[in-house]
Amino acid sequence: MTAVPLAPVRRWISRTQSSHRERGATLSSLYVGLLSVAIIGGILHRQLAAVFWPSAPNASALAGASLVAVCYGLLYLALRRFGPLALSRPAASWLLPAPVSRRRLLLPSLRIAGFTAALLGALAAVAIVGHVAPRARVGDEVALLTVGGALIGLALLLVAAAAQAGGRWGDAVDTIAGLAFAAGLVGLVTATTLDSPVGVTDWPPAGTLVPVVAGVFVVVVVVLALVVRGLARTPSDRILDASRTAGTLFDTAFGVEPSFLTDMIERRYWARRRLRSTRLSSRLPILIAQDLLLAVRRRRRLLWLALATVLPVLLGSAPGWVLGAAVLLGCLFAGLTATGNARTDAGNPVMLRLLGMTSREAVFQRLWVPGVLAGVWAALALTALDLLGDLPSGPWWALGLTLGPVGAAAAVHRARVGFVRNELLPLDTPMGTLSTGPLVNAVMGPDLLLLGVPAWIAIGQGSLSWTTVLLQGVIGVAGARVYLAGTTSLERTELSAG
Repeated sequence: MTAVPLAPVRRWISRTQSSHRERGATLSSLYVGLLSVAIIGGILHRQLAAVFWPSAPNASALAGASLVAVCYGLLYLALRRFGPLALSRPAASWLLPAPVSRRRLLLPSLRIAGFTAALLGALAAVAIVGHVAPRARVGDEVALLTVGGALIGLALLLVAAAAQAGGRWGDAVDTIAGLAFAAGLVGLVTATTLDSPVGVTDWPPAGTLVPVVAGVFVVVVVVLALVVRGLARTPSDRILDASRTAGTLFDTAFGVEPSFLTDMIERRYWARRRLRSTRLSSRLPILIAQDLLLAVRRRRRLLWLALATVLPVLLGSAPGWVLGAAVLLGCLFAGLTATGNARTDAGNPVMLRLLGMTSREAVFQRLWVPGVLAGVWAALALTALDLLGDLPSGPWWALGLTLGPVGAAAAVHRARVGFVRNELLPLDTPMGTLSTGPLVNAVMGPDLLLLGVPAWIAIGQGSLSWTTVLLQGVIGVAGARVYLAGTTSLERTELSAG
């Protein structure tokens, strides 16, 4: 098969695809985008400065090393989840199966991904140096470390691209990156609990950094040449998989419809699983058993959930209301681990009809496993805060257990949210028109966390009594019961969004 030139085909597809656009539409979109970035940067410049370059170093050497593992481990995992090499929908439909050069077809995607990875790596390096380095080092050392961070980001992209085109060794690298990310989180928690000195006094001079950065640059250039040479070996199915991911992300952002992304993640996860039959006790209600199987089959997510119980410790020095909000949000995410079946019931109630179950019976059973997960997570998180001294002594473990019904109601409410209602009337604001559909969709689920206001107040004030525990338990159970009665019926099967 003879390969045809790629550039004329790209120009024809671009011209055909954009023939309906008015002249100057692309420049207008670019102008609006740049203006929006400038305005947001002007408004949030102080907050951004505090994140990337605080007035004084506020992290120890252990925290700095942990931030390196967290930032770059997360960057690699994100690159792997997004592809990293993907094509637009026209290119995936017309150019991928065409007799054109696969290498030239993927080079623009590699350039865009390389620029993005280098920029994110540089920003991560600036943030880490800003929190760790002494303020006397504001010249060549910071510039060299920023360049080194950009090179590390580019190197991670090249490894991810090689893994996309390679064999099963990419899964092993993914596991190593996940372990590095987890170790970084553990290091951050450890650094928060230790009374270690802030900042790093023994900072490498520019003379030491120059050969290191130069060596990294040479390695990256060599690996880049090898990756570009092997682009043609990237399988079509992996390119299509990455293209679908990119298309779903754009659809989610453009249509403000998070269910697109959630559905894609769920389908992709279960498509790669090999399931074995597992029989639970027949005494368990059938929907509770189904949710329990779902949670048990997602063991890796349960491990991440267990690790996340110590993350509120990172906010131990934050205001009390921030710590309380973090615990309540953690309950929501813990409950969402086992709500995949509730999301399926809301979209397709055929199984409930076959079982002869009403919507109230179904939702009542769906609340149990998320409630147990949310309660256990909150109890462990509050116990860790108690043991590490971020909260005064008290029955915090009991308060965490009473948050189980709150997390269950919020998680199931979120799972049943359905599609965004774009027919709702927009709101006119001084900043422009605001669509109320995505706004309502975003608050459905977190709004029921207001049932945990007593716990929020107790964490914020740093005082707890058994009376507060009893009050939170009563409000949580009563609120979940009201939600169940108000959004379900004993006469119908369908689960309306509620």
